[in-house]
Amino acid sequence: MTYAYLRQLSDNHSLSKQQQHILSYSLSHRLSIEREVMEYSSISHTMEDREKFEAFIHNLAEGDCIITQSLWVLSSHIDEVIKIINCMLSHKVDLHITDANILINRETGISRVFPLLNTLNETQREKRSQIGRPKGSRSSSKFDPLQPQIITLLREKMSVSAMARELGVSRSSLKDYIESRELRQIIARSWAEVAQPGKNDRETERHTLLICPFEEN
Repeated sequence: MTYAYLRQLSDNHSLSKQQQHILSYSLSHRLSIEREVMEYSSISHTMEDREKFEAFIHNLAEGDCIITQSLWVLSSHIDEVIKIINCMLSHKVDLHITDANILINRETGISRVFPLLNTLNETQREKRSQIGRPKGSRSSSKFDPLQPQIITLLREKMSVSAMARELGVSRSSLKDYIESRELRQIIARSWAEVAQPGKNDRETERHTLLICPFEEN
């Protein structure tokens, strides 16, 4: 199974940009994506807070393939990135990092992986030393927890006015959010449908949601 893995973050790594990178990479490397996985979680959350993502990683089987834009998307904690890579290698899973144009598997030399880890470590250090919001970053929105539901309603061709009434929010604010997050473009490039969580899902309460789409017929 070949998965495209995307994660909604509050910086400039938007879902739309991640999709563009993954689509371009998969086409140039002749990879056929079978499932699209989107995770909605705060960048500050650790693996303990990302139970569904952790389960997804541990359930990968030999021969599976993950395509993602960068190591930063997997985790902002370098120790967690190392654990994720180690888990994939132990399961004989291929990991494609599009922005580095690299395939990480058991045959990949460690000399090719170290520069990526060093870059991630330096990025972490720079972010900790910055005062205020980094240039180009995107602030969080009150609509972020509703994004899976908004995507579902957009797929159903519901108008922004009808969505605003159903969600009990301002139409203009919702319209601005949809445009700023490029949600229509995300849907247009999506490979599969979005599964909605239950209302009592503990993951939803802390704004952490892993969306594993259904397999396409």
